[in-house]
Amino acid sequence: MISMTHGTAKNKQQHYYTNNSGTPSYSSSSTSSSNSSAAVASSTTTTANNENEPGDFLIGYGAFGVIWAVTDPRTSRRVALKKMPHVFQSVVAARRAFREIKMLCTFRHDNILQAVDILQPPSQIEIFNEVYILTELMQIDLHKIIVSQQALSIDHCKVFLYQILRGLKFLHSAGVIHRDLKPGNLLVNSDCLLKICDFGLARTEELDKTKRMTQEVVTQYYRAPELLLGTQHYSYAIDVWSVGCIFAELLGRRILFQASSPLKQLDLILNLLGSPPLDEISSACDGAKSYILSKTWRAPKVNTLYSLSKNVTHEAAQLLLRMLTWDPKKRITINQALENTYIHEGRIRYHSCMCRCCFSASNGRQYTVNLEPIRGFRYDDSDENFSSLRQAKEYMHKLLTEFSQANTVPLRLNHDSPLYKTFATSQVAQAHELPPSPVAWDKF
Repeated sequence: MISMTHGTAKNKQQHYYTNNSGTPSYSSSSTSSSNSSAAVASSTTTTANNENEPGDFLIGYGAFGVIWAVTDPRTSRRVALKKMPHVFQSVVAARRAFREIKMLCTFRHDNILQAVDILQPPSQIEIFNEVYILTELMQIDLHKIIVSQQALSIDHCKVFLYQILRGLKFLHSAGVIHRDLKPGNLLVNSDCLLKICDFGLARTEELDKTKRMTQEVVTQYYRAPELLLGTQHYSYAIDVWSVGCIFAELLGRRILFQASSPLKQLDLILNLLGSPPLDEISSACDGAKSYILSKTWRAPKVNTLYSLSKNVTHEAAQLLLRMLTWDPKKRITINQALENTYIHEGRIRYHSCMCRCCFSASNGRQYTVNLEPIRGFRYDDSDENFSSLRQAKEYMHKLLTEFSQANTVPLRLNHDSPLYKTFATSQVAQAHELPPSPVAWDKF
């Protein structure tokens, strides 16, 4: 298991001491395995022998990280340990990792996953190659619920959708586009509390509309049509499309647009929404426009939404159609979606018994004035403009050190743990496991 604990004075190989300033510091002998890329506390005197304590285990992995469930020995709290092994393989990869870690450390919202701690990086930047971050541990992701035998009522759909929109309102208010919303990136507890996670592809809104933005974003099934059509610039609307796909999946218990390639993905969208007028795909590249024009004209078949399940009411179908539009400028915004009457029951249920912003008193439930708070100021990405891997390491090292020092007792990996070798060799998703790349329209 990946046993984690603060060291003790009895453990000469690695222990904590208090320096003259009273600040807890970490010390290890030269014989310890200190060439790890993270300094995490451990000793063999942990509570791991307690049979009642849950063991450590692999939760999952993706393109940028591997996640394990472990126990924080300082609090006995179960947390998620995310290993990011290829942070410095390129400047782009480093910038994405830096952005994700900073967002996890700075965003504070009940429907957004947040960092609990950072495992201290090694003092020598030369051997700093991996990042380990502790976050809140949730019980399951929404994808696993959707494909399970768990019953999903209309109330479930509404309270989940409300929380997704509530978290996104906060993100968008900070100027951040998530760019990878899907059921697997929505974590859920048994009380239906939902948190948005995985900011590996998130970025701030590009205010300069002449600047090209990457299309290598969003898992294909949840990718907005403007991305599939090769647009050079996009907005928060791509997140709204993803929410629409997730909403439909909650209602129908199956992926709405499940295709084996981006072109087939477009065909499925055409089958549902019909052929778009050219003015609704004005941002598409020339090759994509030619492709759409070459297809036989199709009428929309939006009535098929009602066949998703008995949970699809007229109100739900209308909200879905406002999220799933060809033209991103005509797509409903997150704020507008939160004002939709379909969301109202989800809001009531969430704030009646699930949220932390309202509370119960002797005279009844006391509701906060602002049920859907915004951040109030734009996320600052000015420190992400490093141009070399050396500079990226310096920026990352500074960020991790500053955050980890906020905790009184630092942590390091337990190299003596029986599961350490398994954890150390766990890898991110391989190329063949990742979704297909966007269409190369210039070669089409």
